[in-house]
Amino acid sequence: MRMTSAELTDLMIDSAQNAITTTEEEFNLTLDGSNQSIDLVDDVILSWLGRYKDQALEENAVFTICNIYGAYIGEIFRNKVGGNWAYDESDPDAPYVVLNYAGSTYAFAGICYQRLVNDSQISVRSYYDQALANNLQ
Repeated sequence: MRMTSAELTDLMIDSAQNAITTTEEEFNLTLDGSNQSIDLVDDVILSWLGRYKDQALEENAVFTICNIYGAYIGEIFRNKVGGNWAYDESDPDAPYVVLNYAGSTYAFAGICYQRLVNDSQISVRSYYDQALANNLQ
């Protein structure tokens, strides 16, 4: 069953709130919805590995971590510049959520995945800053 656009938006808002709550409970850090808090997300993603080692790389954990922090960053972007959450179904076997804005799509959960799983040097902050720069010219 497909979600409506409003249902998907509600899910992403809830997921962003989950990132705030989980970060407070797990790491005693406050994500306050500000631009500056995105720097914390870069640290927190790696903190999951530090605290839970290989458990953080299990499929369900990766999915949850990447989606809640992707939603959190996307909601900051959406509140600052706008946009709509949507499913990218270009690969029917692996649909994923993106934020559409001004003809571009941003895979905030995807950049979290890259940092968590593939390369700790990848910066969620840099991705966000580039997305912002693309739209605030």
